[in-house]
Amino acid sequence: MNALPFPTHEVFIAGVWRACASGETLPLLNPSDGTLLAPIARGGAADIDAAVAAAQAALDADWGRLTAAERGRLLLKMSALVLEQADQLAQLEALDVGKPLKQGRADAVALARYLEFYGGAADKVHGETIPFANGYTAFTLREPHGVTGHIVPWNYPMQIIGRSVGAALAMGNACVLKPAEEACLTALAFARIAQQAGLPAGALNVVPGLGEEAGAALSAHPGVRHVSFTGSVAVGALIQAAAAKNAVPVTLELGGKSPQIVFADADLDAALPFLVNAGIQNAGQTCSAASRILVERAVFDTVVARMAERYRALRVGPATADLDIGPVISARQRDVVQGYIDLVQASGLQVAAQATLADVPAGGFYVRPTLVAGVPGGHRIAQEEIFGPVQAVIPFDGEAEAVAIANGTAFGLVAGVWTRDGSRALRMARKLHCGQVFVNNYGAGGGIELPFGGVKHSGHGREKGFEALYGFSSLKTVAIKHD
Repeated sequence: MNALPFPTHEVFIAGVWRACASGETLPLLNPSDGTLLAPIARGGAADIDAAVAAAQAALDADWGRLTAAERGRLLLKMSALVLEQADQLAQLEALDVGKPLKQGRADAVALARYLEFYGGAADKVHGETIPFANGYTAFTLREPHGVTGHIVPWNYPMQIIGRSVGAALAMGNACVLKPAEEACLTALAFARIAQQAGLPAGALNVVPGLGEEAGAALSAHPGVRHVSFTGSVAVGALIQAAAAKNAVPVTLELGGKSPQIVFADADLDAALPFLVNAGIQNAGQTCSAASRILVERAVFDTVVARMAERYRALRVGPATADLDIGPVISARQRDVVQGYIDLVQASGLQVAAQATLADVPAGGFYVRPTLVAGVPGGHRIAQEEIFGPVQAVIPFDGEAEAVAIANGTAFGLVAGVWTRDGSRALRMARKLHCGQVFVNNYGAGGGIELPFGGVKHSGHGREKGFEALYGFSSLKTVAIKHD
């Protein structure tokens, strides 16, 4: 990897790159071959203290004095810089996460689009006047929380920074960002872009480090007034408990076990690319991955056969080879996913197809994408979030059974429905317990404008669209007596 225009082994606080308080670094590994990509700072509680202080100082000075329109212009400038640097950002994201280069490029474009959307929306979040008693004028204002904490996972760093930090900055908050220790190069690159755009010092601070050190300190910090987290249910519960001690609101996006439901009248030619791609994208390491495919029994065998054909054509290899699928993020994650594949084989379930590994480096973290047919709805691979390229195909008979199976997990993030029957589509959309339902599509191309979040163990609060702006603000009511 070429020399980077930012120091990977430092933290970014108050507009300055500096060594972390511990002076220690952590190894950042390349998932494609297991080699060292770069050392990163092992930030901790002292660095979080400094970052929160810098963010508050920015709110009390240059950043806090900007108008909404001026904040929007800065975000639009950052968006343009992201597009200018998209090739380098794509390479960083691909190498860091292990995803194909084309996915890294899509993520860079998505980051630019988030910044563009929130830059344009910054001065369009309005309060309301309220009819009240005679002699009063009453109205509401939306104001920033203050310092916001953002704990971002390793699977889509750029996209989640865009939808979280972009929305928070648009509303006038000052941000402390803790990227995942497994993949944080694009978070550091984002800090460099903020510098180039002229974002006031302290409006954005980036502290890499371990979750149990830097992440724990950020979620429990008394100076932080809102926390946004994307990751596992277990860690989300810890973050929510820590923030609760300071009475701080939390937005949690905690993953899912999302179904795509295919009825016999569906357009299978249109559905099939989505059925497979939404399950194996980013090696299945996507919170909204379509890991369960529910198929009406009349077309079950046909759908399994056609999905299996697509699986056998998939190519798995290093990020730089730009194939269909790359490695998973780490040796630990590889072992977790392989454990589920071993469970499938031990359970006697039907492995309908597996992709073939290309010429992959021996040190990389690879698993074979696996399609499993005829899975009982209560089986572990139909209930637990695998976070890898394993899809379970489950038969059903009729709408009632489809709804029962779809809703029959602890999660509720996203669902897809494939049918030509408009009435059925509306019925299903209302009955599914989740935060998003897509009919005759899945994911809507990322849907930057579409509110995103879950129910049950998939979390609470909403990101994307205007709902994110509301979440990163507090509502103030003003009542003036003038008569």
